Amino acid sequence: MEKLSLSSKFIPSRISRGVRTSRPNRAKLLVSIVNRGDDERMAQLLNDFSVALTFSCQGMGTARSTVLNYLGIGTSEKTVMFSLIPESDEGAILEEISNKMLLYLVGRGISFTVPLSAVSEIIANGIGAAAAAKTVDGRNIMQDSERNYDLIVAIVAEGYVEEAMEAARSAGAAGGTVIRARSIENTKAEQFAGISLREESEILLILSQRSSKLAIMNAVAASAGLKTEAGGVLFSMPVDRTVGVGAVGSASEEDKEGEENT
Repeated sequence: MEKLSLSSKFIPSRISRGVRTSRPNRAKLLVSIVNRGDDERMAQLLNDFSVALTFSCQGMGTARSTVLNYLGIGTSEKTVMFSLIPESDEGAILEEISNKMLLYLVGRGISFTVPLSAVSEIIANGIGAAAAAKTVDGRNIMQDSERNYDLIVAIVAEGYVEEAMEAARSAGAAGGTVIRARSIENTKAEQFAGISLREESEILLILSQRSSKLAIMNAVAASAGLKTEAGGVLFSMPVDRTVGVGAVGSASEEDKEGEENT
């Protein structure tokens, strides 16, 4: 049986913290939350402008229906897209998305990039080959102290996602996106953690300003965390660059909630 090794099968995607020299291209994750029906257009844009390996799943925005009606947004149905792109094209891709997908308009969606620690070697080489002549300026590699946003992920039992979102709103979150999920073979983890998770779950994705992240997570944990019937599991991950109305910031007024329904 072939042995897997980190050095031979996976390519590290970041350089050491603080290093700001140029280096070859690597893959980066682009997350896009767009209106359902815009996903094929988004995928075509990515491939016309650069190259991307994209996967998508169906989601639902969490803005209240009255807010949607007030803002003239026809639907809260969303598509969540995960795309691996060349890091050298990151800034240009986000600008292209903002302009051609009209993400500066209310209700059109949001895109943001997430740093990767490693990626499959074949994928990394394939994506890097599309921009082989380009290098990444180390000065443009975002350091943790420069990041303004985090992606909060809350996995709760089916039927409790609205409760979790309301708690998040009370702490400053403007909106989120929900995707359906299932708990699979978690018996061992449940035994060690002393918990019991529902099989049918919903995943709530909230893009949060970093300054508000802990308050939002604490509010959701208190209302829909592991010690509640919702049995919520929470974690967050760093976000580098963002485009879209939803990236403007947190809000408490209903019209701003609608703007950030992604």
